[in-house]
Amino acid sequence: MVNPVFYIAKRYAFSKSKTKAINVITRISSVGIIVSSMALFIVLSVFSGLESFALSFTNVIDPDLVLLPKKGKVISLTSDQQNKLNSVKEIASFSKVIEDRVVFTFGEKQLVANIKAVDSNYIKTVAINEYLPYGRWLDPNTNDAVLGFGLANELSVGMFSNDKLLEVLAMKPGKGIITMPEDAYIKLPLYPSGIYSLNNIDTDNKYIYTDFSIGKDLFGFSENQASKIEFKLKNSSKESSVIKSLQTIFGDNITIKNRAQLNEGLYKMLKTESLAIYLIFTLIIIVTLFCLTGALIMIILEKKDHIKTLWDIGFNKKSLKRIFLNQGLILTIGGTILGLTLGIIITLLQQHFGWVKINEVQSYPVLFKWENGLLVLLTIIVLGTIASYIAASRIKFILRK
Repeated sequence: MVNPVFYIAKRYAFSKSKTKAINVITRISSVGIIVSSMALFIVLSVFSGLESFALSFTNVIDPDLVLLPKKGKVISLTSDQQNKLNSVKEIASFSKVIEDRVVFTFGEKQLVANIKAVDSNYIKTVAINEYLPYGRWLDPNTNDAVLGFGLANELSVGMFSNDKLLEVLAMKPGKGIITMPEDAYIKLPLYPSGIYSLNNIDTDNKYIYTDFSIGKDLFGFSENQASKIEFKLKNSSKESSVIKSLQTIFGDNITIKNRAQLNEGLYKMLKTESLAIYLIFTLIIIVTLFCLTGALIMIILEKKDHIKTLWDIGFNKKSLKRIFLNQGLILTIGGTILGLTLGIIITLLQQHFGWVKINEVQSYPVLFKWENGLLVLLTIIVLGTIASYIAASRIKFILRK
């Protein structure tokens, strides 16, 4: 059985009005909805692509999970805990890491950077060895060092340099009065064996990698101690399960961070920018829907004789309101679906063929996500419902006359 309210609304939505101005305003509002939904989806896809593009550099050297001490700078890993970690099926590998800020010198040049002393499991946990354009990764139990491209440039370090010595200096742990400045530091020689590059200024200027033994000697750590433990998971969807297992093994004395939390500042910045653009486009959509409200009000005024006739044959005020509310929703949903379809096509074409480019080599990053489409659909339907309801409520003024 056909719903008379929806049937009349559909007739009004797809039939031409006698007044040319109403047809023009209706077309403008329909085109505005189509273009707005298409543009909003494309912009959200662009920001998703930019987020993925920006995080791809940091994610290369970021593990899936990091275990940190809740207090202090040292976490201890007993043999029993290590056996329990090995028994967690979702963990592909894990690595002990000693990390801190230290001073590096090379000839007359000096800088402060992060030393990251890692064990032999590190390259199984983080694929940093795949980003060495020069040299090789660390040999175990040596004084090898792998520098970021930016740090190597700043220190003017070359691989296997014999004329100058790369040295690392760290404050000696312990208590007591220091009588000689030389006694305040532990100084160790390092031999550059490789240079890593991720084409990211922050990352390439952040770390100098060494063997785990260097970190132990610099900071007085024992074999079962570390600054943190980094994990690679077999399946990222099992993250919450692994976190629960780690909390069971280590208790309440640890803090666990995933990739998003490790790059919290960058995530917040990207999300804030995306939210700002979304709100700006939502404001544009609201302005566009004013046309829809105006068109519906003009249609109501034009159809006042029809409305009175429907009133006389038994339609109540609620049913009459629903006719024009449904008409507005038909135009809104139809325009949104058409706009989303165009937006999805454009996004997928750019994602696969990369026709729009940032430069000669790099295509403008976009990323198709169903969540973006759902957000656009909900946003425009909610705003369209409000706009249509405002227009439909004008029925009461027609019935009073």
